[in-house]
Amino acid sequence: MSDVVSKLPFVVDKNTILYGIDVRMLFPLRRTLTEFFKRSPRRYVHAVDGVSFKIQEGDIFGIAGESGCGKTTLGKVIMRLYKPTGGILAYSPRKELLEAWREIGYQPPIVDNDGRIDLVKIPGRYLRPLRREIQIVFQDPYGSLNPRHTLSRILEEPLIIHGIGETREERMEIVAKALEDVKLVPVEEFMDRYPHMISGGQRQRVGIARALILRPRLIVADEPVSMLDASIRAEILELMLEVKARYNLTYVFITHDLAVARYITNKIAIMYLGKIVEMGETLKVIDNPLHPYTVALRAAIPEPDPENRRRMREIPIKGEVPSAVNIPPGCRFHPRCVAYDTHPEIRRFCREMEPPMVEVEPGHYVACWLYAKR
Repeated sequence: MSDVVSKLPFVVDKNTILYGIDVRMLFPLRRTLTEFFKRSPRRYVHAVDGVSFKIQEGDIFGIAGESGCGKTTLGKVIMRLYKPTGGILAYSPRKELLEAWREIGYQPPIVDNDGRIDLVKIPGRYLRPLRREIQIVFQDPYGSLNPRHTLSRILEEPLIIHGIGETREERMEIVAKALEDVKLVPVEEFMDRYPHMISGGQRQRVGIARALILRPRLIVADEPVSMLDASIRAEILELMLEVKARYNLTYVFITHDLAVARYITNKIAIMYLGKIVEMGETLKVIDNPLHPYTVALRAAIPEPDPENRRRMREIPIKGEVPSAVNIPPGCRFHPRCVAYDTHPEIRRFCREMEPPMVEVEPGHYVACWLYAKR
């Protein structure tokens, strides 16, 4: 058993429920006929390209960034909906999970001295017991529910798959409790309804109930309020905070909205083109951004004050997002970075080398040559 914790830029302790080291998810592109005859090397989409992070038990860990930065892919990698191309995902399992694997004759790979297992190396046929530990709330409350099933059937399905409840009456009691948890009451009025018979906010509540019904330890919430009306968002966020406190949950909360992230998360990682560029406590990162990309995201937040809205604000960013297939050399943000133009002393580093993740202040990490060169 080898201890890999020393490879991380941050400290891992016994309360760390999950950490990643150099996690990668590359999607191969189909080669064209010309590339085939020329025997050109296969090209890849670098969706997640070497990220390292840690999540403490009880955290609401936010992953933020613009569309296409890789945040949803990272969430699905944590869920093991995608098998990562490389890296380590070290997860601290419950005893019940280890016992379930032991019953089917499987010994998961141990990666550190605290007994964490590597989710990357678990074969697909042994993932079912893990689903009781890690669940997901999808972004689309319309497409994530089977339109042919009633709500009771949708919520009963995970119980059947995992063998929970000896009779249908027992399972229906668990389903009713799950509906009560997400405040779809009286439950008798919702049990036999189909998804098209309820509103978007109610559908997302059903999605949350489905994630909760197996009593997981970690929930990946993939932009759970982005498709809802503004009046419903606060209700769903309050519900998620309420069930988190009730069941001692840990969230990975994916969002493109820094205002939502500031409200609900306590830790946050900012992603750009498959990389984490800044990470730390949410208030530190949003109120005192260090990376030029985070500064640009912060500047793009709409200003609610009418007086301030009248003033033209210049967003400190230029150009378009490069292709995830043809990654720029060096720091992948440097073609759009204003600091690259105003700090000539770091230009060579930005063009030629990827910046390491450094701790600028306690618990605040940034990958930028403005700070790494010091």
